[in-house]
Amino acid sequence: MQGSFRRSVFALCAATLITSHSSVAQTADTKRYSLEEAVKVGLQRNPDLISARLEVERADAQVMEAWGTALPTVSLTGQYSRAIKKPVFFLPNFFQGKPDEIVPIEIGSRHAVNMSVTASQVLFNTAVITGVGAAKIYSGAARELLRAKEVETVARIRKTFYAVLLAGEVRAMMQATLKNAQQNLHNVQLMSKQGIVSEYDELRARVGVENLQPAVIQAENNYALALDGLRATMGLELTERFDIEGSLTFEPLDESLFAKATETVLDANPGLRAMRLQVDVNNAMVNIQRSDYFPTLAAFGNYQYQMAKNTLNVSTGDFISSSTVGLSLSLNLFDGLQTSARVEQAKLQMRKSQEQLTGLESNMRTAIHSVVLQLQQARKRIEAQSRTVEQAERGYQIATTRFTGGSGTQLEVNDAQLALTQAQVNRMQAVYDYLVASADFDQLAGHLPRYALKPTSEGTHQ
Repeated sequence: MQGSFRRSVFALCAATLITSHSSVAQTADTKRYSLEEAVKVGLQRNPDLISARLEVERADAQVMEAWGTALPTVSLTGQYSRAIKKPVFFLPNFFQGKPDEIVPIEIGSRHAVNMSVTASQVLFNTAVITGVGAAKIYSGAARELLRAKEVETVARIRKTFYAVLLAGEVRAMMQATLKNAQQNLHNVQLMSKQGIVSEYDELRARVGVENLQPAVIQAENNYALALDGLRATMGLELTERFDIEGSLTFEPLDESLFAKATETVLDANPGLRAMRLQVDVNNAMVNIQRSDYFPTLAAFGNYQYQMAKNTLNVSTGDFISSSTVGLSLSLNLFDGLQTSARVEQAKLQMRKSQEQLTGLESNMRTAIHSVVLQLQQARKRIEAQSRTVEQAERGYQIATTRFTGGSGTQLEVNDAQLALTQAQVNRMQAVYDYLVASADFDQLAGHLPRYALKPTSEGTHQ
């Protein structure tokens, strides 16, 4: 039975801890984090969140780029040329009275300077108008994805933090169990010397202690592994030594939230909101591709300042200016059906995103229903296991009293200890399951704990 107990504890730890391979030294300079502090650090240093923030900045830059297509463009060009050999054209040789003879005549100058300023402004182009709107929608989608990543990161930190707490509870429980077993062995040895108990009882007590020692070592290792999982989620460096503070405490959610959980998820889940915006972006892309069917009207203006001379003895009077203004109209009459193909691709992409949105909504409904059931089941288990722990504690006290009084056996004490330990493990597992499910519930609902919200200038939180 001791071997069965040890295997159950190992399985519990293996199922709830994130595996990695390092140990955390407990020194005086070890930083200790509460759950609130761990979440705040993770929101600042988690690499996935940093990447999502950069994506928001990129989306804002795309909005500025889209606005740029609606603003006028101004360009300045300058050119200097030196004719190594002047160009020629051919004329009949009228000067010498030989019209049938063709002679070359040089034209142009040795030196030429040309400077011009050109400005243009699009007056009508559907792609420009639609592109600005699409860029704004994309920027909004990037912000929703950032929000989704924040909610996901907070949920992951909470769950890994709870895993560390559970590992710590298991470790403390195993250490206490080992201490009780060692104390029991000490008492049995004293009673054995007095002839009160048999050699078999002493042997059973000794085997119980030896069976618990590997479980204690495993619990300590699992605690270190759980800390490594939390370290990775928070974005801490491998060289940073830290520990946590807190306890695995049952914190029930308001069950009135469960009745409207599906509506809340479909309305507030940031991943769903981002997907809806992505559908809008793809719809805008269809209109952008269609814009090639429509004409583009633009206004332009040009101012030139130029000079041509055979020597470099240049003065301001040698420059001549000229200017033009006008309108340009362009319309694509036929491009080999490329526009039609691009429009069709954009339509298919929009339909694809709509199907993805439908599937995501269905998955969200299923997920929130499952999480609510997990919360309700875990709460019932907590209530039941709390009563079981009380009964197991009472049973252990009775077994110990009977044994010291000479009316019980060491086997009864071992069985009572095993029952108590298993009941404590089951209750801790139930509390852990409830807290993990509550983190999943908040993630699906797009809810951040108050301590994870950023304070505004008015002192409120957003």
